[in-house]
Amino acid sequence: MQSRTILRDLEAAGIGFAASVPCKQLAGVIAGLATSPRIRHLPATREDEGMGLCAGAFLGGLRPVMVMQNTGLGVCVNVLATLIQFYRLPLPMLISYRGEVGEAVACQAEMAIHTKPLLAQLHVPTYHFHHPRDVAELPGILAHVFTISKPVAVLMDAGFWRGDQP
Repeated sequence: MQSRTILRDLEAAGIGFAASVPCKQLAGVIAGLATSPRIRHLPATREDEGMGLCAGAFLGGLRPVMVMQNTGLGVCVNVLATLIQFYRLPLPMLISYRGEVGEAVACQAEMAIHTKPLLAQLHVPTYHFHHPRDVAELPGILAHVFTISKPVAVLMDAGFWRGDQP
């Protein structure tokens, strides 16, 4: 349900380009992007590559979105600061927030400790979706991104994804 709502909200916001890296939690969103007739989707091999593709899409006249895991945040800090922020490119980032209590992959837990502090240090406005109902905030957040011309992070934890069906 959340994946379909997110896709609908992205299309309604005029998103025309999406870059993504594989993610189990975001699989429904990524599958929807791959079949969307209104959003050109390009899978990336790394998060920094995806952000570069989003920057090019924006400069080419499309509204982009980056879809990634929080574990990839460390990979893209440089491009986020020196390209996206420096040139004031609006970029909504839909980020699965892995590593909380119950996480089965130990390295995910370590990155969860650093995710919010890294985003705060970079002055990236951050929203955290804990419950499926939080998706109702997405249209306003997407509008805000393109008003302020900055990257904005939307963290989506395991509680948010409970019961999602792609």
